[in-house]
Amino acid sequence: MKKFLLTTLFVVTFITLCAVSACAVTGGMVKVGLKYGTGALFSANLENAVGSGYTFGYYNSERSFVPFGSTGETTISMSAAGIIYIGSSGAYYATEPISSHTTIGAWHVQLGTAYSSFDEATSAAARYTGGYPAYISGTFYARFGSFASEVEAVAALSASGASGTAVSSGSTGVTVTVTKTATILFEFDCQGSQSLAVQPQGAGAVTWFKGYKYYGGFEYDRITGGNINIVNVVDLEDYIKGVIPYEMSADWPTEALKAQAVCARTYASGQTKHLAAYGFDVCNTTDCQVYYGVGNATAASDAAVEATAGQLLYADGSPIGVNAVYFSCDGGATEDAENVWGSPVSYLLGKPDPYEALISIPNYAYTVNYTADQLTWVLQNSGYSIGTIQNVVVSERTNMGNVYKVTFTDTSGKTLTVKGEKCRTVFYSSTYGKSVRSMRFDINGGTTATGSGYCVNSSSNSLATLSGAYTISGSGTVGALSASSPYVITSSGTSALSGGSTSGNGTVSSSDGFTITGTGNGHNVGMSQYGAYAMAQNGDSYQNILNFYYTNVAIG
Repeated sequence: MKKFLLTTLFVVTFITLCAVSACAVTGGMVKVGLKYGTGALFSANLENAVGSGYTFGYYNSERSFVPFGSTGETTISMSAAGIIYIGSSGAYYATEPISSHTTIGAWHVQLGTAYSSFDEATSAAARYTGGYPAYISGTFYARFGSFASEVEAVAALSASGASGTAVSSGSTGVTVTVTKTATILFEFDCQGSQSLAVQPQGAGAVTWFKGYKYYGGFEYDRITGGNINIVNVVDLEDYIKGVIPYEMSADWPTEALKAQAVCARTYASGQTKHLAAYGFDVCNTTDCQVYYGVGNATAASDAAVEATAGQLLYADGSPIGVNAVYFSCDGGATEDAENVWGSPVSYLLGKPDPYEALISIPNYAYTVNYTADQLTWVLQNSGYSIGTIQNVVVSERTNMGNVYKVTFTDTSGKTLTVKGEKCRTVFYSSTYGKSVRSMRFDINGGTTATGSGYCVNSSSNSLATLSGAYTISGSGTVGALSASSPYVITSSGTSALSGGSTSGNGTVSSSDGFTITGTGNGHNVGMSQYGAYAMAQNGDSYQNILNFYYTNVAIG
């Protein structure tokens, strides 16, 4: 969901928490954005992997496919209608390539008769060279040819002796061709009121798109012109089969895969954040859940989906939807949603996690170094008003030992404190290729903070010396603290306190930079995927896994 799980692990930072999630899935179908927004495509190819040929149509409000007609071609391309350039490799371009190419013109001849069906329009168009059917604003027409100008189209109409007009492709149109050719199969343009849909033919059809194989059909949204948003419209259970192999390795223990399937299904069933802007439910990236079709699915991962078919996580009688969050590993303890994202959620509560320690987790511990200049640049380029960084400290932890606040101090003494998930994401820099991977870390380095000494509860309360300090034990006994050998409890366990500063880290190094050491990977809220792996290896059921990581939930 919120990361790639294997050796390179990233976690989504954009989470919307809500008490009760609306159901996004309609008619058992989920819409998945594959290419959209700045990633929308001028042209998109499909190729049959299982099945033969395609049916054109659209999806109605219930997400049922309404067919127009079909083609037996096994490789087709959908391009933004208008002038289309075809390079020597067969790729389609919006701008004229320098190398040799052919062109599909924006002008066509349209016969004067409106037809009641795709097949009637196809039959009429077949009488002319380069003829094809078109569906324009809810009506079928027969067209032929593609010309560079209206003059050329009018001349072709005159030469044909047909009754019709010269028309140009609209800015919201989609042209379907045989891939790598100028052969037009169909043109669709409903000025944004409907979008072209393409459904592969054949039982159990699987389709290649951009190097990945997908179940279901495809929708081509070109609502306001420009490039085309590509959406996979697929049965919810088939969608989950395409999530599992990318969010959790498909060869993991069955009970872990089942737990992941329930989480992924619950999340998808409640996700609507892309619906208003793009018309689909979930994207295919870490911003939602990673989904690249079924190419990496195995019999075991598919079986885990089938064994939990339809099952969701519930709290207080309602599906928890997008709050079915998960992450790679917590480093020792999960965390309250409130301490990470600011809003309390009754079933997303932190707890010590004894299970991750039972297995070996790749890259479980991490170290990342920053110079003062690098941190200054990262903060300032993120919009923070701060000068040259002199010090950075963990200024507050949660009851679980995870980081809750981080405080930066510049050379003028000005401070900046961030809290919650910002404690982790504030360090991210694509420029330097650096990030803090979890909510569980320590910071060493920098200069001694003002009021050098020992922190008591937070960096705002400190002692210059431990002489005269007292402790209160768990049983309530009060005793003098031995200044010669004090110990503290940290996120890593019990350790000797080695002199201090108000940084709360117990170490003062050179001013050359800062070293951050931590364990885990992710936001620490909800289910640890490696923890699920360990529990499954330990013999726990997927129900036990889910009930451990989510508090007071039901599975149904």
